[in-house]
Amino acid sequence: VLASGVIPQISVIMGPCAGGDVYSPAMTDFIFMVRGTSYMFVTGPDVVKTVTNETVTAESLGGALVHTTKSSIADGAYDNDVEALLQMRRLVDLLPASNTADIPEIECYQSVADDDPSLDRLIPDNANKPYDIKELILKVADEGDFFEIQQDFAKNIVTGFGRVEGRTVGFVANQPMVLAGVLDSDASRKAARFVRFCDCFSIPIVTFVDVPGFLPGTAQEYGGLIKHGAKLLFAYAEATVPKITVITRKAYGGAYDVMASKHLRGDMNYAWPTAQIAVMGARGAVEIIYRKDIGDAEKIAAHTKAYEDRFLSPFVAAERGYVDEVIMPHSTRRRIARALRMLRNKDMQNPWKKHDNIPL
Repeated sequence: VLASGVIPQISVIMGPCAGGDVYSPAMTDFIFMVRGTSYMFVTGPDVVKTVTNETVTAESLGGALVHTTKSSIADGAYDNDVEALLQMRRLVDLLPASNTADIPEIECYQSVADDDPSLDRLIPDNANKPYDIKELILKVADEGDFFEIQQDFAKNIVTGFGRVEGRTVGFVANQPMVLAGVLDSDASRKAARFVRFCDCFSIPIVTFVDVPGFLPGTAQEYGGLIKHGAKLLFAYAEATVPKITVITRKAYGGAYDVMASKHLRGDMNYAWPTAQIAVMGARGAVEIIYRKDIGDAEKIAAHTKAYEDRFLSPFVAAERGYVDEVIMPHSTRRRIARALRMLRNKDMQNPWKKHDNIPL
């Protein structure tokens, strides 16, 4: 516990881990498991059968699949011990040795001056059509090298490490391919923990935003969506590392706010020309504002077009200071690299406190 936030801590589970022993890896920063041979549970299948009369196997109770897709306990699962250890070494190479050490830097052979025209075609013409945000991450990271964290859990948000100009950065991105990229309780928790880890070890955070809002419904509200969403807001707000944000398409309402917006002390906030920044989407807003005209398709279409022109343009957000600059997609890697160089010596101190009280 005392080493948390001082040195990175990684656990590799290569066999059974049960009872009180599970809390040792649970307190570390990252947990890797091996499919078919590693298990983690507080009470084993026999105890579960005795107490609850529920028949389960060790794999279905606490196997790698369970902890990478459902419980979020594990950050990655691999086919054998050797692969797990190799991936652990790969992660270690990306992390600083301690909270006082510089982040790792290696020689970069890929020039950031070379723009990528393919990014100009990444966003579909149809605003409701999904695209894979990982394509953007791979184009921005040096040599397309990206180490994803918790890739099988809360897939509507992507987190992981890469390098830009040889230096480690943390990536957080909404994934339009899953649930249209909305934020839910699981995605908020996943991203919040990742952001806080990056802040512990002075790793800059690059955030790609395409979020239409928070996932609605009783299941989310009953599950504490408000508090889980507050975790992500809290994590970004308290982070003092360089924070660079790129809005690729939708940035609506409170979900936009919590995704490293200017309101949460974002250092450099860029937007693509395709960005739509507003309290809500044009269609939803028009149906509320012009409810009396819902039966008239022509009027609704005209109102929608007027709303888009007046409120959704990224240039409107730039005029109001919510966005620093509207950039072309092909220049994204170059602009991020330049911002990281500018912020390399950023030194921001939060007010002294014993510790914060994040809404757990």
